Amino acid sequence: MSVAHMILIALAGVGAGAINAIVGSGTLITFPTLVTLGFPPVTATMSNAVGLVAGGVSGTWGYRRELRGQWHRLRWQIPASLVGAGLGAWLLLHLPEKVFIQIVPVLLVAALVLVVIGPRVQSWARERAEQAGRSAEHVTPGRMAALVAGTFAVGVYGGYFTAAQGILLIAVMGLLLPESMQRMNAAKNLLSLLVNIVAALAYTVVAFDRISWLAAGLIAVGSLIGGFLGAHYGRRLSPNALRAVIVVVGLIGLYRLLSV
Repeated sequence: MSVAHMILIALAGVGAGAINAIVGSGTLITFPTLVTLGFPPVTATMSNAVGLVAGGVSGTWGYRRELRGQWHRLRWQIPASLVGAGLGAWLLLHLPEKVFIQIVPVLLVAALVLVVIGPRVQSWARERAEQAGRSAEHVTPGRMAALVAGTFAVGVYGGYFTAAQGILLIAVMGLLLPESMQRMNAAKNLLSLLVNIVAALAYTVVAFDRISWLAAGLIAVGSLIGGFLGAHYGRRLSPNALRAVIVVVGLIGLYRLLSV
């Protein structure tokens, strides 16, 4: 690997780490970069998942304050993410990657629509809760079950193909929870990190020789720095600005996915 390619991969890692902390689709930078440089798609997916764990750690740490008060719900979402990630990693090792890549653009479009209409859905849910005499902050058992099921589904997706799993998580939580964008973003960072850890461990154990460890290391260093930067600046964004960033990055990612 040439020095120029090494620098390009590391810079892509910085960008991916920052975007993952703010939005959650950094793979849409690193994955196309690796494929463009000649890495096979499965090798690119595995190397990318391993490398982005470091950025997930720094991004989650940067949003640690926003995680307070969410553990009563995360104790159910975390197992769903872990089990889903394990299943997704197994699918990557046993199914053709093109099968899932064909579904990604459809899922991404649907997620972006949900991100945009999220405030209206939350407003409608608050009105329904008030009419029923419940607290607007109350999450019904049915919505909790739907949240856990949605988290599991995104975990499967993330374990198989990590691109844009953060946007999908924000969409699911925005549809079901009376939470602010920044608090949902904090939960998204933690859950995405856990999915990436499970996927990275599975790939390492089962397909050690199919991972480009140099590329993974370069992405790790870059994403670690990017995660700190993204968390630092992302926490300052207003809800509407954060939502706008998610939509813009998602549309760019959609274009890049269709162009790979």
